[in-house]
Amino acid sequence: MKKSIFCFLFLLIGVSGHAQESRPNIIFILTDDQRWDALGFAGNTIIQTPEMDRLASEGTYFENAFVTTPICAASRASILTGLYERTHGYTFGQGDIKEPFMNQSYPAELRKAGYFTGFFGKFGVNYPGFSELFDVGEDYDRNGKFKDRRGYFFKTIGQDTVHLTRYTGQQAIDFIQNAPSEKPFMLSLSFSAPHAHDPAELQYFWSPEFDHLYEDVVIPDPIMASEAEFLAQPEYVRTGENRTRWYWRYDTPEKYQHSVKGYYRMISEVDAEIGKIRKVLAEKRMDKNTVIILMGDNGYFLGERQLAGKWLMYDNSFRVPLLVFDPRTTGGKRESGFALNIDVAATILELAGAKIPKVYQGLSLQSSALGKRNEVLIEHLWQTPIIAPSEAIRTERWKYFRYINDPEWEELYDLSVDPLEQNNLASNSAFQTDLAKLRKKMEAQIEAFLKERKKLLLEDSQ
Repeated sequence: MKKSIFCFLFLLIGVSGHAQESRPNIIFILTDDQRWDALGFAGNTIIQTPEMDRLASEGTYFENAFVTTPICAASRASILTGLYERTHGYTFGQGDIKEPFMNQSYPAELRKAGYFTGFFGKFGVNYPGFSELFDVGEDYDRNGKFKDRRGYFFKTIGQDTVHLTRYTGQQAIDFIQNAPSEKPFMLSLSFSAPHAHDPAELQYFWSPEFDHLYEDVVIPDPIMASEAEFLAQPEYVRTGENRTRWYWRYDTPEKYQHSVKGYYRMISEVDAEIGKIRKVLAEKRMDKNTVIILMGDNGYFLGERQLAGKWLMYDNSFRVPLLVFDPRTTGGKRESGFALNIDVAATILELAGAKIPKVYQGLSLQSSALGKRNEVLIEHLWQTPIIAPSEAIRTERWKYFRYINDPEWEELYDLSVDPLEQNNLASNSAFQTDLAKLRKKMEAQIEAFLKERKKLLLEDSQ
């Protein structure tokens, strides 16, 4: 009898261990300010991103991927928690993110599920529990003390001072090399690139081995960059941070060429690190069981409308690259349904076989429901004098938005015939019914997310 019990327990342990080992490793790569078309696979014929392109061609590429708030702080909080900004309430100037939301973040849930977790790079969210959120990790970003290349060159590998992108890539390699074999791992990599180093006159910095890229290329002028398209903006946009940073980066042809080439070089450098990471995975025979997800944290203006930065309710601001490479499944897929940053947490947990919290407002990117999502709320709620807060609803056909502090300024675009958002129909009498329906639909979504926030905070206080 004792022998039978022993054999049963041995078998049970063996089955459990095998099930655990069969769960995939997961790497989530987040780039900073990479817009959707700053990717060769998206049709950009200038930028060189062979590793990202390979992941996209071998995996699933999401053609209509958006962030629900086009700014790094709120977007990263949404990625961690699977919640809209209106629910988690976090952006710049709000203090720490509230504990109830982080208690159900994907890193917290993964550790409960037995994953070995790591994070390296720009966390971007004020949270005092960072060191307990991951098994190993380091939170760092550009060094604002320096107004030159040292903003990106201050970390060392051995005796060498290296670019932050190279440093983050090496941290990833070291993590993979040292991860315990008895557990699957989940690694979050948050590259600071290609974010400009704002205090520096030259803005963009890359490693010397990428100097040759794009040297003989002339970057085409931005589309929709006429004086009329700039003057069509409200005064608080024309004098706000979107315009201020345009002067930093694009206000002369020479600056424009330098900035866009620098932006592309920094993305190409991230791409090279991805290649090194995949090589190590192959050497350790982990490549067949490691899922890689790549996303940008928000979109980016490259001079369109004579603007820079993000923050606004145009697709330039919030459309991003997103792909999922799963070596266990057939690749080469394109998904046209709306995919959001709030979907990342649910996707990671589903891949890990972990329970997805009911409070999540995102979907798994593997869910069939993704194709049925036909509208999305976009919001930027930070109240600051230099950026006008705004909110929008986007459907496959329509885009409606307004500025929160000036709700009478409304914009409406029929994306089916005007994908560049050139012809504002908000004052056109023929479209007032459509505008009123979209406004009502947006306000209903906002109210629902506010109620969810109150409910979550009330439950935590009891």
